[in-house]
Amino acid sequence: MSNILTWILAFIFAISVLVAVHEFGHFWVARRLGIKVLRFSIGFGKPLWRKPGADGTEYVISALPLGGYVKMLDERDCQVAPEEKHRAFNNASIISRLAVLAAGPLFNFLFAIVIYWTTFMAGDTQLRPIIGEVIADSYAHSAGLRAGDEILSVGDRSIQSWQEATLAIIDDLVDDGRINFIVRDKAGIERSSLVDVGEDKRRLTEPGELLSGIGVGVWPSEIPPLIGEIVPGEAAERAGLRPGDLILAADNEPIESWVAWYEYVRANPGKEVLVQLRRDGRQLDVPLLIGEMRDDGQIVGRIGAGTQDLSKDREIEVRYGPIAAMGKAVAYTGEMSIFTVRMLWRMLTGDFSARNLSGPITIAEYAGTTAQMGPGFFIRFLAIVSISLGILNLLPVPMLDGGQMVFQVAEALKGSPLSPETELRGQQVGMVLLLMLMSLAFYNDILRLMG
Repeated sequence: MSNILTWILAFIFAISVLVAVHEFGHFWVARRLGIKVLRFSIGFGKPLWRKPGADGTEYVISALPLGGYVKMLDERDCQVAPEEKHRAFNNASIISRLAVLAAGPLFNFLFAIVIYWTTFMAGDTQLRPIIGEVIADSYAHSAGLRAGDEILSVGDRSIQSWQEATLAIIDDLVDDGRINFIVRDKAGIERSSLVDVGEDKRRLTEPGELLSGIGVGVWPSEIPPLIGEIVPGEAAERAGLRPGDLILAADNEPIESWVAWYEYVRANPGKEVLVQLRRDGRQLDVPLLIGEMRDDGQIVGRIGAGTQDLSKDREIEVRYGPIAAMGKAVAYTGEMSIFTVRMLWRMLTGDFSARNLSGPITIAEYAGTTAQMGPGFFIRFLAIVSISLGILNLLPVPMLDGGQMVFQVAEALKGSPLSPETELRGQQVGMVLLLMLMSLAFYNDILRLMG
């Protein structure tokens, strides 16, 4: 229940912030172009707070926080006094109307740029793109990729992190089913490898299928059961365990990874076991009485020991000065935007699985998870969703900003306003398209929840 509450609160906060940014874009540009704004609302439904501004705009926070709007003076919606007709949206020039409509998505992109700019200046720690395991007889194995290879480039893109590598692999894969790698092995020798998945490319774009389907894992695939930090006074110290001890087995049950050791300890509270370990090249048997603690109402094992920090070998910190960080932020926002548009198009052509389309449930889960991981993760999540929101609103669907921009262009070409019937039909088509998109997103959410 606590996780679900975190998801909900983080989701509401994220949507409120991103909608506020989006609607402020419309508001700010409309005001600068002399168009009167009647209401600036965060949320829908019954107003919880309202304040009339000296500028004639009513500022509102409403009960339903999942959205917002800017209401402008418009003769199509209400009677307009003769002295204010020049301030009505419908009487503004086509260029001004297009600018107001485009401003919402533009501010979403600017918001993402600001987040990435501050992130790149502060320093962003990322996983180095080193391949862990390579599955036998997989596409990666056939292409000659090996454990320990570091990915230098995918296609024509240089790679610094696993995050960049994953996006580049998807981008290269959906074109023709082939992925061009340049890697560097443990000896420092560079070579190229071509992974060809052929007609299997669409399956590999299913959620969770990409890397495992190709046959590679992120290094280290399994963190070794190597003792690092010892908590004073707890079971590990009392048993004589030391930093650097490599756990081999417990009561003759092999322990092959830190996860396996962690799960073994939790499953055996209060049990005395004989731990086989390696220390300074010697194999030792050490009796260990596993301690106990309460976790979510259950008694589980605890010994007070952590694994060794491998971050120096597996992580890289990306940090730039203010000017370089701004250039990188603009470029990265552009790359993410282009990538999103390409993948949306690939969904329509059937080359990219539509199951990657996320609905509010999945977005709420990511919001809650990143919020629990820390502010840095959460604001980067906001940047990604802000880019997606900007692109979504630019789609030529009549209910969205992009569809309204199409109406304005059509009016300019026609030389007169579109008829109310034409606009109504467009709105109806847009509603149907949005409902179809939302239904697919909800369907994907349900599938994910069901595993």
